[in-house]
Amino acid sequence: MHIVIMGCGRVGSTLAHILEDNGHSVAIIDRDPQAFRRLRAGFRGRRVTGIGFDRDVLEEAGISSAAAFVAVSSGDNSNIISARVAREMFGVDNVVARIYDPRRAEVYQRLGIPTVATVRWTADQILRRVLPEGAEPLWRDPTGTVILAEVAFHQGWIGTRARAIEEATGARLAFVNRMGEALVPKDDTVIQEGDLIHLVAAENDMDRINKVLSGPPSDEEH
Repeated sequence: MHIVIMGCGRVGSTLAHILEDNGHSVAIIDRDPQAFRRLRAGFRGRRVTGIGFDRDVLEEAGISSAAAFVAVSSGDNSNIISARVAREMFGVDNVVARIYDPRRAEVYQRLGIPTVATVRWTADQILRRVLPEGAEPLWRDPTGTVILAEVAFHQGWIGTRARAIEEATGARLAFVNRMGEALVPKDDTVIQEGDLIHLVAAENDMDRINKVLSGPPSDEEH
């Protein structure tokens, strides 16, 4: 499929190479023609110099036939405006915009524009490596209210069913990492020693969930 990328920085150029290697056609837009030097010599996609929310520039990049539009320039406003133009003027359903200010994520989400909050995501990844397991989320939705987190549990939960953990915490058990392999649990999946469990829950409910799992289950939860 054809994909248009706005922003030929490190992220944009890397995406362009990966997409092309996977057999997709790519057009990449940047207002600075020197930015295209980041593209490898054999890059076959289109290089379009201009502003990513300019209609003529987008048409030159093939937006009319694009299956997706990605805005990863260095400016939040430019990214979100370009994403809206791609969706609302050209009917591209699959759009995503990178933002640096996570406080804007909820606003953009209400506009129907999926966002990747670069600073928040990077901070989460770093904190996961320097703080104890489960201290920081593996994933956070753009509004920051729902997270996927690895959660430690008391030894007493070994031998209980996955359903018991969901009932006790009110969270969704997304997957279990067992001996390095991920599995999606069923109601009758039994938690084993060495399992790493990953829950999807509201972030403001995590303190309660951690407290529940830090102790043994009640008799009813076995």
